Amino acid sequence: MAHRVSGIDAAFLYGETPSWHMHVSAVVVVDPSRGVRPFTFESFAEHIGSRLHLVPQFGWKIMEVPLGLDRPVLVEAPEVVIDDHLHRIALPAPGGPHQLGNLIGDLVGRKLDRSRPLWEMWFIEGLADGRVAILAKIHHAIVDGVTGSELATLLMDLEPDPSVDVGGAPDVVAPPTAIPRPQDLLVAGVASAALTPLRAARFVVQTVRQGARLVPLRRREVPAPLPLQAPRVSFNAELTPNRRFAFTSVPLDEVRHIKDAHGVKVNDVVLAVCSGALRTYLAGRGELPDAPLIAQVPVSMRSDGDRGVGTKVAAMFASLATNVDDPVERLLAIAEGTRSAKEMQQALAAEKIMGISETAPPALIDLAARMYTLAGLDRSLPPLMNTIISNVPGPSFPIWCAGSPVEALYPMGPLLYGTGLNITVFSYRQQVDVGFLVCRELVPDHWDLASGVGDALAELSACSTTPQGA
Repeated sequence: MAHRVSGIDAAFLYGETPSWHMHVSAVVVVDPSRGVRPFTFESFAEHIGSRLHLVPQFGWKIMEVPLGLDRPVLVEAPEVVIDDHLHRIALPAPGGPHQLGNLIGDLVGRKLDRSRPLWEMWFIEGLADGRVAILAKIHHAIVDGVTGSELATLLMDLEPDPSVDVGGAPDVVAPPTAIPRPQDLLVAGVASAALTPLRAARFVVQTVRQGARLVPLRRREVPAPLPLQAPRVSFNAELTPNRRFAFTSVPLDEVRHIKDAHGVKVNDVVLAVCSGALRTYLAGRGELPDAPLIAQVPVSMRSDGDRGVGTKVAAMFASLATNVDDPVERLLAIAEGTRSAKEMQQALAAEKIMGISETAPPALIDLAARMYTLAGLDRSLPPLMNTIISNVPGPSFPIWCAGSPVEALYPMGPLLYGTGLNITVFSYRQQVDVGFLVCRELVPDHWDLASGVGDALAELSACSTTPQGA
């Protein structure tokens, strides 16, 4: 049975341009020297091939409605040729972090092939320490941060050599589902397009109700920021297709220590550490603005047990308080700001009927994205936000890939709307892995941001003491 994508997932598909790549990615670093069996490209391909039936999304492809009159559907591909999705490549010497980051950036800067299921993986050899990196790319239309984390655990193991073969092919292979005929999709699309005025009217009513709910929240002493209030900095400009990647890891215990010392959330500490790194970066370039940077923080809207297809996230806009000198005062300001931002996000969600992506036909979304780019609105409009910061909780226990231990997992979200910097944080075991995806032309010194994370954490830690009785 075909599955029609949601409005936001259709927006991810039709809003994609040569400079906006709507896939999410992750770099998994594996240590073959501690594996229970050889870890090679062939063994990895065999491992992934044996697990494909556990991840049905990897067997679906996009079928578009003629003329873009309605949201596309996901249909089962007649065959998944694993060689079309798994690739092998080696780093140039000396195979260090900078060479890996450059290669990852080049690979992430390539759009996924729409004629196939929307995922691919790269087996990257030649790391200086003998380790292997796996780059996974999956389109945002079929996965979000939470389900992406769970897909990773499906493709991996909780022990080096599982006693039960969880990856074996199913005993009974279900017959392929029927693929909708284009003429049927066209008829349904015409009917859906005819309802666009009604959906638009409902969207206007929704917007008015949401605006009314925001009035009392805007009167708070520390109101949450709104879109288009961010100051313009060097990485807020027109994007190019070129990407670069930098990464780092910090101890999770130190993050928790700071959280306990100041009575805030882990996410507040994550935002404060990113804020400190950004503040140092911008000050070093002589462009630290007087107004605080604004981050878009994706918030999962999935209920417990919801493991459905696609993206279920809402956008929360939070001040990074980069205009505050003292690191502890900055952390507390961020914590207060995120509380206001959560209240605002919940108020908007309470009146949500449908989003603009569910109101307009996909063809209009596609046209709007291209007109936005052609008109150069990234240069003329105020930035929607300065950066995107995602914090995705991962497993606290070790995971294994084809018999070898996973040492780190560095995630990446997409760049869009004149925002040339995306920071994605993933907690794994006793560490916090931080990935920086940047537009190459807008952030040429991206490794300075990565090194600033450890410095910002150390600064906060030095100012933090655990409360009595904690």
